[in-house]
Amino acid sequence: MSIPLLNTCAVIFRRIFGANTSTTANMDNDQAVVAEKEPGLFMHYKFAIIRSAALPENEAESRAAELKLHDGEVMIDQYPQTRLDLRGITHVISATSDFPDYNSCSDALIPVIKPTWVEHSLAKNRLLNPRQYSPDPRYFMSDVVACVGDLPQGDADAIAGGILAMGGLFSTKLTNQITHIVALSLDSDAVATVAKKKLVLKVVLPHWVDDCLKLGRKIDEYPYQLPHPEILEPASDRAPTAKHNHQVDGAVHPDPVLFKQNPNPPRKLQNVFKKKAIMLANDLGISQYLRETLAALITTGGGAVTDSLSKADMYICKYREGADYKAASREGKDVGNLSWLYFLIQTDQWTSPMRRMLHYPLAKNGLPGFPGLVISLSNYSGEARTYLENMIIATGAKCTKTLKQDNTHLITAHDHSEKCTAAKEWGVHIVNHLWLEESYARWKMQSITDRRYTHFPQRTNLSEVVGSTQLDRDVLEKRFFPDDDTEMTGVAKNGPTHRVDKKAVDAEQPSSVRRTKSEQATKSGLGRGMQKPHTPATPRFNAVEKENITPPTMNSRKSKEIAVSRLQAQAEDILLFTKESKRKGGVIYGGRRKSDPDRVQLGRKRPMDEVDDVDMLDEGDAKKSKREDAPTIRLVVSGYKRWVNKSKVEDHDKKHLRDLGILVTSDASKATHLAAPRIVRTVKFVTALAYAPLVISTDFIDDCLVGDKLLDPEKYKLRDKESEKNIQLNLDNSRQRAQKNANKLLQGRCVYCMENIPRGFDVYKAIVEANGGRCMLWKNRKGTIVPSGRADGEVFTDTDDNHDVYLLSHEEGDHHGLWSRFKEMAEGSRKVPKIVTSSWLLETAISQEIMPTKPHELSRDDNVF
Repeated sequence: MSIPLLNTCAVIFRRIFGANTSTTANMDNDQAVVAEKEPGLFMHYKFAIIRSAALPENEAESRAAELKLHDGEVMIDQYPQTRLDLRGITHVISATSDFPDYNSCSDALIPVIKPTWVEHSLAKNRLLNPRQYSPDPRYFMSDVVACVGDLPQGDADAIAGGILAMGGLFSTKLTNQITHIVALSLDSDAVATVAKKKLVLKVVLPHWVDDCLKLGRKIDEYPYQLPHPEILEPASDRAPTAKHNHQVDGAVHPDPVLFKQNPNPPRKLQNVFKKKAIMLANDLGISQYLRETLAALITTGGGAVTDSLSKADMYICKYREGADYKAASREGKDVGNLSWLYFLIQTDQWTSPMRRMLHYPLAKNGLPGFPGLVISLSNYSGEARTYLENMIIATGAKCTKTLKQDNTHLITAHDHSEKCTAAKEWGVHIVNHLWLEESYARWKMQSITDRRYTHFPQRTNLSEVVGSTQLDRDVLEKRFFPDDDTEMTGVAKNGPTHRVDKKAVDAEQPSSVRRTKSEQATKSGLGRGMQKPHTPATPRFNAVEKENITPPTMNSRKSKEIAVSRLQAQAEDILLFTKESKRKGGVIYGGRRKSDPDRVQLGRKRPMDEVDDVDMLDEGDAKKSKREDAPTIRLVVSGYKRWVNKSKVEDHDKKHLRDLGILVTSDASKATHLAAPRIVRTVKFVTALAYAPLVISTDFIDDCLVGDKLLDPEKYKLRDKESEKNIQLNLDNSRQRAQKNANKLLQGRCVYCMENIPRGFDVYKAIVEANGGRCMLWKNRKGTIVPSGRADGEVFTDTDDNHDVYLLSHEEGDHHGLWSRFKEMAEGSRKVPKIVTSSWLLETAISQEIMPTKPHELSRDDNVF
């Protein structure tokens, strides 16, 4: 149609319908022209994308385009040419926490999130909590998105709490993002939907969540997967199969020269050393030929070797000592050992030397408390075993291939082996490898009473999580290069630093971003950007009345990492508290078979390590109820009639007491108070006395509940004159002695128990170990000797008491043959045999002093032997 014809038509149209129509049409066109585009979800945010093997360049470009489409500002890293410029950055997107600037991001409270955060935020049209998308391996549930099937609401809440606390996500509905369904059977609607739509996800029993939280690690789901979960099969002696573990690849030995590793790379180096200067320390002890070989590899890879610490980006040394080591560490340079350098050469990809613990320099004198220990390994194989053997040596302990009676510890991946059986008989401590790894990472021997270190899932070989522990930056700084150390070089004082100036970073960001990051750091250890920019910066405050004030970046980092470590350590207790306060039966109830040793039921007697408040002639019930906030009183309760066989009343009362600031706990080592109606011979009461709590009457509990307020426990001190007279003791004096003994009343003493002793071996073992002694089963085997305590670091005196070795037995039956063999064993070990009833141990533990054995000896007739 021609232009003139169009104009003619327009004139005719206006004449027929009037001029108003033209005006209205023009207004509509104007509105359409001036309509503004809706602001994108990521407006006011600036993202940095970190490339890695898990997030290659093409995928990084795709993510960048997606962010820009929704008005986000994006930059892609230029490693290794330059470090990441954090000024103005609100979020860092990375598939791993193992990149050079991760610690700088943590110091600046910039959240590091996985790429899935972008698509999930767009799907919900809002910014999601970055903490649930952190690539930090400490959030070991971070790749889990779970919902529940046929579970009660209380159990669903408990599972949700545990998964969320460890970085996972939880949904009340089945969506396409779900990775796991937690259910007890295949009868739920959610599982039926999965089968109908053929969705690829895992249906697991709640026991999987339970065991992951107990260990603080994510383990393989296969033994827990429906429809045929292995853990519900009858118990067998078959050992769980070990799976190959890639976490220790290239990090099994701190000295690759001794391990005869080849430093030559599989291909030409292009990335890891590009524009980097590396300094090789003199303490490496390598030949000139090897030094030149390494220098050539670094140079051909685009890097340089330097003798000047001020010019170096990486410092390679063998030991955690010397001015150069401390200076390089304080400056934030990458400090690793030769094994780490070899790993970089082999992979041509940067990784933190703290990611794998044997990539970091060693301590010459070992880990305090470990020199003198004799440790054996069981059920680990391949590189996982080599890694643990070398870590034991690095602590200063002795590693033995065979288990003998003079071994102090057995580290095992599961408890199905001859070594485990022998260790139980000989009183050797049995722990999993997490005890060794976390002792090394925290540079302090961890308590073997922590149940995380003695938990062995029945169908899991724990070698699959070997190497998952990382070194702690704050521990290293405190122990090996503290700020107040005067041993500094000029470089350390005046040289450049890679640490990010947090104030400079904050100054470049909107105040609402800074404020929200601070709030997020306080609550969960990670920050999150917010909108509404251009508000003046709010200065941070510094603590007063302290001579040495840590810079804000260190405080924020330390607070965050301490919060994360505490949350991980308390995850099991948080889960249990939620479970116990809401459930009838619980997650485990109804899901495990009667033969399962970890199954918990209401209204039945439980294993002795959970005995609560029933006399030692019976067994009882124990419930944990811990929260993150510290209560005023941590109370162990024993013999309290109000709660016997009344689980609902007990749950309600414990919740009420918790609100008043009284946490009822079954862990005697953490108790401040012990409540009982009188002096009772329960395992809780007797064991708790070793930790010197204030012993009070259960009237305190009654009055607090009735009055709905926290009363003064000093006014409720337990007075049981009749019992004190019968066993000739005074509770106040016992407490004073317990404080002086510091859990070492029985240190250096060995106590054996007959296999068929009433109330069971575990009862007496708990009492003996709470008082620092060693308790073992007596099985009348030839060749048995009394183990020496010197490897445990015990101090012996020349008194005769320390030469006594005890056998707890009873009068029923003819045990003279067993007693005779015990006498021969003791005398062969140059010890004095004492065969006594269990009353001797109970009275010794209650009075907190070694009681005479004569009134309790079963036979003093030498003719018997």
